[in-house]
Amino acid sequence: MPVIKDFKDFALKGNVLELAIGIVIGAAFASIVTSVVENLLMPIVGILTGGIDLKALSIKVGSAELKYGMFLQASVTFLIIAAFLFIVVKSANRAKLKTPIVPKATTTEILLTQINQELIEIRKELRNRN
Repeated sequence: MPVIKDFKDFALKGNVLELAIGIVIGAAFASIVTSVVENLLMPIVGILTGGIDLKALSIKVGSAELKYGMFLQASVTFLIIAAFLFIVVKSANRAKLKTPIVPKATTTEILLTQINQELIEIRKELRNRN
């Protein structure tokens, strides 16, 4: 049964759960962006190009049909997702820079501070005796 325990430990680690949540949210976000591109942006592009539906653009070569309009639409979707992720990452990096980084004192530093305080007290006592 150690294999089951190892798998449980692996599957329930924070990183795996965060990754799973990220994938689900990413899939939902991708469907929203796809909808925005297909239902809002591409009709506007069609209006600006004189009613051309980019998705329908294709070239027939023999019996093959090259659907380059679908590629153009997928490219627009990709660019929107990339731009959004860029903004999110840029904002997160700015937020990290604004929060002050306070280094944690190590055990050695704490011990040295305590010893230093004790030495200062001893020195004061010696001065008071003289």
